[in-house]
Amino acid sequence: MAFARVRLTTLPMIPSLFSITLKPFLHIPHPLPPPMRSLFIPFASLSASQTHHDPSAPSVPSYPRKSSQPWKPMCLYYTQGKCTMMEDPTHLEKFNHDCSRDLQVTNYMSHRICSQNLDYFLVLDLEGKIEILEFPVLMIDANTMDVVDFFHRFVRPSEMSEKRINEYIEGKYGKFGVDRVWHDTAIPFKDVLQQFEAWLIQHQLWGEELGGCLNRAAFVTCGNWDLKTKVPEQCKVSRMKLPSYFMEWINLKDVYLNFYKRRATGMMTMMKELHLPLLGSHHLGFDDSKNIARVVQHMLADGALIEITARRNPDSLEKVEFLFKNRIR
Repeated sequence: MAFARVRLTTLPMIPSLFSITLKPFLHIPHPLPPPMRSLFIPFASLSASQTHHDPSAPSVPSYPRKSSQPWKPMCLYYTQGKCTMMEDPTHLEKFNHDCSRDLQVTNYMSHRICSQNLDYFLVLDLEGKIEILEFPVLMIDANTMDVVDFFHRFVRPSEMSEKRINEYIEGKYGKFGVDRVWHDTAIPFKDVLQQFEAWLIQHQLWGEELGGCLNRAAFVTCGNWDLKTKVPEQCKVSRMKLPSYFMEWINLKDVYLNFYKRRATGMMTMMKELHLPLLGSHHLGFDDSKNIARVVQHMLADGALIEITARRNPDSLEKVEFLFKNRIR
């Protein structure tokens, strides 16, 4: 069933917040962000030899994303819908409140994209080895590369003592200076998925009437761990059924291998080979999801076809079929 596309451009992105003092923020319920106009800024010009990319070529061309505005760390309260400082000029000057700011594209690059079999890519990068601590998703238009919207929540573990949680968060987020934001905003995994499903429904990407599968969209992850392993584990810990929209996904490592004919062990390798500088803090989930989205944009601009790489057996959820013959193991 076809649906009209809703163009939202997003909110913020979250870089590291070293040596930054955050004022207290209130827990205020916040609706999903209103639509915003897509942004386009010129990229560095490309030589004639770069206009038609050969995946087997020994080098990968670079598409610098230059903004007239300096990079700023993301307001993580804003990504939770709980920023109460939107009228404070000092706060607005210090923090970014526009997720699309570092993911802007040009009409020129959009003309280079090949036709995709999906309408939207949901870039997901979970954080948390014991239990999930962070659930960030960026929604990318598969045909224009625009950021349409985002969903971001910090997740509070359900089977850990308060003392262990504090130690866990201090070790994980304390080094980024965002442990206080986590404590102020984190909610249980069940609540995160309930809000995420409302977000999917708002964008007409999922619904029970669609058979429980995503509508013309797919998750994009850097590896299989997020959806093959961690989400099912967390669902068991949270005593809930694995949602139907987690049955298939795109492992960007496999697509990268088959398109560029080279192996990439992770996000940092891909970015280095594509000449993309790291923005924000590695292993801060929202920053990682934005950097993975930049890799996706770069591959689309090079003419890559980004397709489903793994599919779970609905009758035996532990069984996953990998659809690419050449894949990262």
